[in-house]
Amino acid sequence: MVTNYTTKELDLLARLMRAEAIGDGDLGMLMVGNVGINRVISDCLDFIPIRTIEEMIYQTPGGFSGKDSPLFFGSATTKERELAMRVIRGETYHPATHALWFYAPARGEECRGFWFNQRNSGRFKNHCFYIPAQGVCPRLY
Repeated sequence: MVTNYTTKELDLLARLMRAEAIGDGDLGMLMVGNVGINRVISDCLDFIPIRTIEEMIYQTPGGFSGKDSPLFFGSATTKERELAMRVIRGETYHPATHALWFYAPARGEECRGFWFNQRNSGRFKNHCFYIPAQGVCPRLY
């Protein structure tokens, strides 16, 4: 599924992916992008009012902390925009395929089995990903 976007939103998504996961490399940034796009398309839970990439990034409460990071400010690179375009076009990566949430546990800490009542779908480097139960958000499955 291709998500609608503007040029501004492509840049915002690329910057968010960088701010949240640059330390996890390209694949980590793609997974963060998956979570963001999933929030736009899900139409469920905390994300019912979210319809655009910009609304997803600036959602309050419940948005991404990366939007407040110094890494979020400044233009995205060509490569970062290319990564954002891949998730906008529908590429997904496990364990973020159906995820709506993620967090970075403290160094040496394992992922919690559940976070905000959502099941852990796996970990990639510094991030643990969480999915709604199947059937709760049909657009994700």
